[in-house]
Amino acid sequence: MPERKDPYRNSRFLLEIDGIIQAGFSEVTIPDIATDSIEYREGNEDTTVRKLPGLTKYGNLTLKWGITDSTELFEWRKQVIQGKTAEARKNIAVLLLDEGGNPAARWEFREAWPVKYNAPDLNAMGNDVAIETIEIAHEGMDRVQ
Repeated sequence: MPERKDPYRNSRFLLEIDGIIQAGFSEVTIPDIATDSIEYREGNEDTTVRKLPGLTKYGNLTLKWGITDSTELFEWRKQVIQGKTAEARKNIAVLLLDEGGNPAARWEFREAWPVKYNAPDLNAMGNDVAIETIEIAHEGMDRVQ
């Protein structure tokens, strides 16, 4: 009988930015990939429309983390605001870890740069962790493991 493989849990992950491992994110939303479907029909064909592949579009990567004294990701966003977009582009990878803490799946993102930053909502009556969010555009995603 073949060995049973359980699915990986979604709660253990790391983020790698230009080869440097970053930790401490509470949530990473890996985007979807969609290819447009172009309908085409010539006049002498049957009444069925042909579907041709069009442009492939990649959604944005979203990172959420509890705010600390680190401003590295906000400084990265400021590079874009200041027009330093060539410097701001980085390669990113999201690594899903197995039960033993070893990389089990890896998604890589090319030419990534932050397009949106969201500061935490503050409430004097609450006791939740203050969460920062950054949205990252990219020019391609690959699942390599």
